[in-house]
Amino acid sequence: MERKKCPLLDIDVKGAIHVQQQFPQTSLSIFIEPPSVRELARRLASRGTETEESLQTRINKAEYEMSFSHHFNHLIVNDDLQEACEETERLIESFLKQ
Repeated sequence: MERKKCPLLDIDVKGAIHVQQQFPQTSLSIFIEPPSVRELARRLASRGTETEESLQTRINKAEYEMSFSHHFNHLIVNDDLQEACEETERLIESFLKQ
C-alpha cells in the first residue's frame, strides 16, 4: 500500500485555523493542551529554563491559545505523554487511511 505524502505543520492556533479554512476536507487539526494551566506552569518551572517573565509570557500565550481549542478537529489532553503520543498517532493514521 502506498502511503499518502502530506505535510505536517506545527503552527500557532491562528495559522492552524487558517489552514483548516483553506483545506477543510484535506486537513486534520489536533490541539494538544496541558491538563491545566497550573500544571503547565509547574512543568515549565521545573525545567529551570524560564525566567519569571518568560514563564508568565508562555502561560499567558497558552491560556490565549487554549481558548481556540474548539476550532480544532480533535483535542488531546497531554496528561500522560505516552498516551497523548499514542492517541495522536492513532488520529493521524486514521486520517491518512481516508
